Amino acid sequence: MANLPNKRIVVGITGGIAAYKTIEFIRLLRKAGAEVRTVLTPAAAEFVTPLTLQAISGHAVAQSLLDPQAELAMGHIELAKWAELVVVAPASADFIARLNVGMANDLLSTLCLATSAPILLAPAMNQQMYRQVITQQNIQSLQRRGILFIGPNSGEQACGDVGMGRMSEPQEIFATVEQYFSRSSDLVGLDIVITAGPTQEAIDPVRYISNHSSGKMGFAIARAFAQRGANVTLISGPVNLPTPSKVNRINVLSAQQMWQIALESAVKNHIFIACAAVADYRVADIAEQKIKKSTNEMQLTLVKNPDIVSDVGHLTENRPFTVGFAAETQQVEQYAQDKLLRKKLDMICANDVSNGQVFGAEQNALKLFWQNGSEQLPETSKQQLAQQLVNKIVERYHAKEHEKN
Repeated sequence: MANLPNKRIVVGITGGIAAYKTIEFIRLLRKAGAEVRTVLTPAAAEFVTPLTLQAISGHAVAQSLLDPQAELAMGHIELAKWAELVVVAPASADFIARLNVGMANDLLSTLCLATSAPILLAPAMNQQMYRQVITQQNIQSLQRRGILFIGPNSGEQACGDVGMGRMSEPQEIFATVEQYFSRSSDLVGLDIVITAGPTQEAIDPVRYISNHSSGKMGFAIARAFAQRGANVTLISGPVNLPTPSKVNRINVLSAQQMWQIALESAVKNHIFIACAAVADYRVADIAEQKIKKSTNEMQLTLVKNPDIVSDVGHLTENRPFTVGFAAETQQVEQYAQDKLLRKKLDMICANDVSNGQVFGAEQNALKLFWQNGSEQLPETSKQQLAQQLVNKIVERYHAKEHEKN
């Protein structure tokens, strides 16, 4: 086995009985040719010894943020720069919470804040702790920021409880690391442009028309493409989301601004994904000054905005593989398939928003349609859904390129 030759991996271990499994995980990494450095939290040292980890990894174990010898060379920063991937296994509820709020009160949390490398967490905790709302919120918040997760699994726990919270098995974590490195550059050279979020259509200098889109799905798709090495341009309406790592973000406000930049960008990219919830109409005459409440009624004349994805789909030169979205409240499949044909799309992603729980939510489900085909992507986190969607888009893109040739 030599699947990870010279890959630089930091393995962090937090307090929990599952720490004993991490020894086998490190052994698998070393057998695959990876360079491994280990970091212990104080609580983890109660479960596994530094001597054992040193023998397995072949390197001294880092434990203290304030180790005088290590910090002569700013050891925690050097370790953060050295890593190509940071894996925390087990990741306790306490560590997940501290990482989410940006605390740096031990070596491992400081390293995670200081590194630009991807971070993979393997949670392990009591099933009741895992089910707590605050724990789920912490996990979802970290996922939105691009932190990767594996597990936990369900089963019998050391305390005797049965449920979700068991750390994934060493072989499962190893396979995820293998997959990460095998796919971290498989889309290099592929140029992607994505629209995301709502648009704002001004009424006067202080008022506008908009919608409930949070931009989370579009940002998750951008992150998933970038993590695999694609060159990603994200055209975003006004949202309160951090820009995913290695993504070129262009901010816009109105549908017309998004339309102009999207059309300019589409012809320079291989794939165009219209995930934004673009306002269908704009105010015909925007007031130069704030409109006063002088009467009980106000009438606005609205004019139709350009249809961005349709205009891209109908391009005759340098047309990219074009993917649209359809958020519907009724007859979802019928309307989605109609848009697929009418707007000349290569694929459309449909979701049912009739219950009003999709906008701003962390979960989503999609039904994909393309010519002579469809596939259901069941409800899951938007981060995981984005990864599944990227797989399907890339698959259909290559299939169409093959047909051309």
